[in-house]
Amino acid sequence: MKKLNYIILILCFVFASCEKTLDEPAQGVVSSEELNTPENIDKMVIAAYSALGNDHYTSPYSSMWPYGSVRGGDTYKGGDGPGDLSEFHLFETFSLNRPDNPLLDQVWFRLYVGVGRANDALRRVNAISEEAYPQKTARQAELRFLRGHFYFLLKILFKYVPYIDENVEKADYPTITNNALTNDALWTKIAEDFRAAANGLPESQNELGRISKFAGKAYLAKVLLYQAYEQGENHAVTAINSQLLTEVNTLCDEVINSGKFSLSADYASNFQSATENGPESVFAIQYSKDDGTPKGRLDYGHALNYPMNQEYGCCGFNVPSHDLINAYKTDASGLPMFTTYNNTDVAAALNFQTSTFDPRLDHTVAKPGAPFKYKTSFLYQRTWSRAPAIYDAFASMKEAVTPDDASFQKIPPFIGSSKNWQIIRFADVLLWKAEALIELNRSLEAVPLINQVRARANNSKALLKTANGNPTSNYNIQLYQPGINCDWTPAYARQAMRFERRLEFATEGYHFFDLVRWGIAAKTMNDYFNTEKTRVAHLADARFTQGRDEYFPIPLNQINFSSGLYKQNNNW
Repeated sequence: MKKLNYIILILCFVFASCEKTLDEPAQGVVSSEELNTPENIDKMVIAAYSALGNDHYTSPYSSMWPYGSVRGGDTYKGGDGPGDLSEFHLFETFSLNRPDNPLLDQVWFRLYVGVGRANDALRRVNAISEEAYPQKTARQAELRFLRGHFYFLLKILFKYVPYIDENVEKADYPTITNNALTNDALWTKIAEDFRAAANGLPESQNELGRISKFAGKAYLAKVLLYQAYEQGENHAVTAINSQLLTEVNTLCDEVINSGKFSLSADYASNFQSATENGPESVFAIQYSKDDGTPKGRLDYGHALNYPMNQEYGCCGFNVPSHDLINAYKTDASGLPMFTTYNNTDVAAALNFQTSTFDPRLDHTVAKPGAPFKYKTSFLYQRTWSRAPAIYDAFASMKEAVTPDDASFQKIPPFIGSSKNWQIIRFADVLLWKAEALIELNRSLEAVPLINQVRARANNSKALLKTANGNPTSNYNIQLYQPGINCDWTPAYARQAMRFERRLEFATEGYHFFDLVRWGIAAKTMNDYFNTEKTRVAHLADARFTQGRDEYFPIPLNQINFSSGLYKQNNNW
């Protein structure tokens, strides 16, 4: 009996100790309630910002290069051949892509992580008083902007996606389908986030990288511009909404007249770490290194896009196409050759002195024998290309930095940098306004806007020199002078604006989405394939199917996870 009493006493002590232990908070774990302090709420807002650059080279939504540059004909996938990241080869050729492509599921998931972070932080910000958290209004606006950005990317990639905001209970997520909203209604939902951002944000922020009122207005203009091109279920443009275009024009004016932005004096400044956050930067992803984290907040989205020489070593992706290189040719008047640029292939001949070129060619494309990234002692060589027999021997330069740049960081075997990546430049705003005016039958008013962009390109030749001081290529770029060097009809103006967007933003990830917005993706891409597949064998099976390939399929995994609630896109 005495022995039993001891056992009972010991057990009581143990259970009492366990109960006390269980009452203690776990070490290294923060409860949801503990995140609702002003200090921690601000950290949750920063976590939502960090999702902007939390992509990966297999789902680079920060730069969008495989989705908008490769699929738009600006670049070939590159790498070691079609089997190297073969999922991107399926993107490039269109005809071979499938709903079970795992990298579709990955980019869908990662973008919804961004949406989730914004929603979680918004719930907390909404619940706290302004007295306790004086930044409440601004932080709500920042989070609405961030959520709008992630939904914008989902929209242009997949068209129909489930819309979930901070007011939806998590238990209800499985009941929300991807086609609950029409195409137009989903655009309106996204636009509402940017309207809220523009209304709630200050004109300036003290911290670099925080979003401002005019970034909100610029992004709202972008969303409304896309929405203005109304689409049917087969993705064809059925009408252009002049009321939305009028608002786009007004918003662009507000950004332009704010005095906060201007074109950088040299086009190169947009793609160098030493001049980031310059006058042209409206909205950019901020990267960092030496910031207390093991490898910094580096640009992993471009980690594959460097040459194969000793100083870099990996991986030769995102190779400029012959079509893009030829597009930079100019005629005797210094204007683009809209319909004849591809008649002769200067990329194959490597002759950049007989024809004349837009200077933006040598800011965008690394050519054998020419300085890489403006460094005259660092000449790009054919041997730097990973698979020249497949993709030829050029390289994309905008995302790159030189090995001695302060932002450069090797992450073996890949390459990273802490250089910013711009999502909206002031040049975007000028050309969005030009586009709106042209579609509003006010095409003559678009001339000075397009010419501002061209004039800056003409003034951006100082760094385009060889070691002996000669120009890298034979440059001739001139302004449009209606009635003198061009017949500025509405059709010509539209062609000039669209061509200007390609030259100005080539390899920056959005060309394909321009083509879809304008309703010309099928014709443009099939014309591209018909010519380009005579130059590169990897495009032999490429074919764009109108009414299907304007958007990715809804990932099969997501349809399965929804137990069939999500509906597949047209013709998939």
